[in-house]
Amino acid sequence: MTAAMPKTKNPAMAERALLIGLVSISDRASSGVYEDQGIPALRDWLSATILSPFRVETRLIADDRPTIEQTLIELVDTVRCDLVLTTGGTGPSRRDVTPEATKAIATKEMPGFGEQMRQISLNFVPTAILSRQTAVIRETADHAALILNLPGQPKSIRETLEGLKEADGAQRVAGIFAAVPYCIDLIGGPYIDTDPAICKAFRPKSAIRPVPPAA
Repeated sequence: MTAAMPKTKNPAMAERALLIGLVSISDRASSGVYEDQGIPALRDWLSATILSPFRVETRLIADDRPTIEQTLIELVDTVRCDLVLTTGGTGPSRRDVTPEATKAIATKEMPGFGEQMRQISLNFVPTAILSRQTAVIRETADHAALILNLPGQPKSIRETLEGLKEADGAQRVAGIFAAVPYCIDLIGGPYIDTDPAICKAFRPKSAIRPVPPAA
């Protein structure tokens, strides 16, 4: 399912819209036992945070390794997503195979994302150490995408993307999304601008594009 997410907050973007794949991995949600919460949580956060144009492509699938692998390959190689966010299937149970499927289709591993996600979550629960979230890059001959494994709960999704802030709004622990725009730059994707009040994208000064004056 494809959904357009029109953004007009930043006129700096003249290139193609960012394409984001959202994949919720859950046996029960995919079979209709309960309503999926992962994709709506991701969509809401991205809509509030990303100021540049983007579209989303969504998939709701079961905790099945071949299905996960096939879905990730399709989203990168055929749909040509620049960024793929998965939610669910990262714990230690037998059916939690998202990290294995993600690594199996990867060109490069990006372990720092998983390390930071666990660092953030450990501020809330000691069982965060059981989480196996990771990130990878998948490359084809003419395209590349960053794939991030996120937690399954909406609150945890927001915390890992956004990070932790003090009561006065000062950033205490950086969220992982702060590093995503520059990573997408480096692998040849479109420029991503974010709302700094939610998550300030970090780039070297030489990589920051000025915002042109409004017409």
